[in-house]
Amino acid sequence: MNVPAMLALAALSLGAAAQAQSAAPQPALPAPLLLPLDSRPATRVLPALIADLRGGEAAVVPAALLGNATRGADPAALAAWLAAQPTDRPLVAALDALAYGGLVQSRTSPLSAEQALARLVPIREWAARTGQPVYAFVTLPREPDATDRARNLAVARALVGWAREGVFRELHVTWDDALPGNPAPQEGAALAADAPANVRVYPGADEVLSMLVARARAPQPATVRIEYSDPEKAKAAVRYEGIPLTQSAVNHAEASGYTVTTGAADLTLYVYNGGDPRRAALRVSALLRAGAVAVADVNQVNLGNVRLWSDLSTLRQNANLRALAAWGTPGNNLGTALAHAKVALPAAGVAADPVRQDALLAREYANDVIYSAELRAALRRAVPETALNTPQAQDKLLSLARDYFPLRLGGSYTLEDARLPWGRSFEWDFDLQPR
Repeated sequence: MNVPAMLALAALSLGAAAQAQSAAPQPALPAPLLLPLDSRPATRVLPALIADLRGGEAAVVPAALLGNATRGADPAALAAWLAAQPTDRPLVAALDALAYGGLVQSRTSPLSAEQALARLVPIREWAARTGQPVYAFVTLPREPDATDRARNLAVARALVGWAREGVFRELHVTWDDALPGNPAPQEGAALAADAPANVRVYPGADEVLSMLVARARAPQPATVRIEYSDPEKAKAAVRYEGIPLTQSAVNHAEASGYTVTTGAADLTLYVYNGGDPRRAALRVSALLRAGAVAVADVNQVNLGNVRLWSDLSTLRQNANLRALAAWGTPGNNLGTALAHAKVALPAAGVAADPVRQDALLAREYANDVIYSAELRAALRRAVPETALNTPQAQDKLLSLARDYFPLRLGGSYTLEDARLPWGRSFEWDFDLQPR
């Protein structure tokens, strides 16, 4: 969305002409190039909207060139896209998209390690040719889907070597869905043991591109204090990561560029992980009176808490948050909330565009609360999952969705279109327009 600059007129004496001066925030760094993990809105659209908060437009690979659930991306097309981009911007890249065709394909690709690394040579060449920083990540696959773990591990180990050579400003090695029995945590620990300082290793996947956007777009120091609705429960291991929620929150905060503190901080991340949602809403409201707050709702996977968000709406506090997330796993929600908030926080005279900030909060609310907690269930009751990849299902989605709009945060938003980009109910894509 292009937002006109607000002009302040300086009155000049003796009838001289008025002089306009832009008061719009100026980006400290150019908006990056984005090579997403695949074509899902959470991995492609959300990182781009976060990147755009400080002005400019991120250049993002078109969805048609990226992989989906059944088809991997064409590495030659991705390399050609990269070669055609401006050379004065940082690059934020999901390496699995180029090496294997996407996250899904990284689990079952028949490529050898040498072949996968050969596909990544354009990244290395781009970094050498442009001198621009590259922020990248690669995943260790989940079990039992992975068919060649040794290959994926060998590629990750080679990329750690590239990071040591300086190819990457930062490389994050993450692992996907660490259910019991997944050897990825042990593999990650082995990689981290002798990794250079520009390599981070932790559980994560879909949220990582957004976090790297925060590293590239908002590199200034920031502090975060983390508060839980149920502090005792937060000490237990969370599903899909196999580590305590408290450790996951620290991992995602540090990987997004924060220093975690227990005292006064630039941001409070409030993590709803159970308990009375009304009390949680009142606590968030109190925290907002003291400073910047982001909320990650992680009590249930892929499901926002309707009561929590309804009470926050009643208190008229949704629009005052720096970020909100409730759409995925605990790690997904922690990472995207922290990344959005990092770019939204003002620093060094640079602030997020307030119109874009409100629009992004509205999109997050529509996706993470309306769709995840209510609309998805209504769609599943109306249409069998096996019939979702049809025009009739798309029409039904739009019909059901219209009942939840207009949506008001700071501004009011209408729903212009809705679709199921992967032909399944897990995610939707949609267009909101301000009224």
